Amino acid sequence: MTAQPDVSSPAPDRYSLGIGKLVVPSLIGGLVALTLGIYGRLHHPTGVVVNIAGFTSAGYVKSWLATGATFFAVVQVISALVMYGKVPRVTAPSWIGALHRWSGRLAFILAVPVAIHCLYALGFQSYSTRVLIHSVLGCAFFGAFTVKMLILPKQGLRNWVLPFWGAVVFLALIGIWFSSAYWFFSTFGLHR
Repeated sequence: MTAQPDVSSPAPDRYSLGIGKLVVPSLIGGLVALTLGIYGRLHHPTGVVVNIAGFTSAGYVKSWLATGATFFAVVQVISALVMYGKVPRVTAPSWIGALHRWSGRLAFILAVPVAIHCLYALGFQSYSTRVLIHSVLGCAFFGAFTVKMLILPKQGLRNWVLPFWGAVVFLALIGIWFSSAYWFFSTFGLHR
């Protein structure tokens, strides 16, 4: 007599298993964003800043570093579109992967000192709508970045997952730039 297969429990869908791979990274990313927000809110802002030679104020340092981070983030998005064949009539060159990785690394390296300055010297602020949006997006950026980096090596995720988190990170950074560097340059000029 042959054994009947157990039909009471359906075979797991290969993509349903991928959702579980998102839970832990998403929880960690949420925890990062929440921790930054709580620290920024509870930490008494020092107002102390470190300036870089050649700049007349910390506002210019932060604005130019944020602009550099945004530039490299744009390079990363364009290189991703080329890598994944989303740009018509453009064949991905062999070096596009390296450009993508290094532009992301440079964007992050430029964003970190700005974030440290914002958290330590200014804290999480809400005295105006622009500043509140900037504070929320800053926390969201690092939370989303954490999720993206944690899911990057995972196999078996749906094709849209990594581009989705990349877009969230990119859009948060663009929002940060508009609510800070763009505002600063519009208010005080490109140099002083």
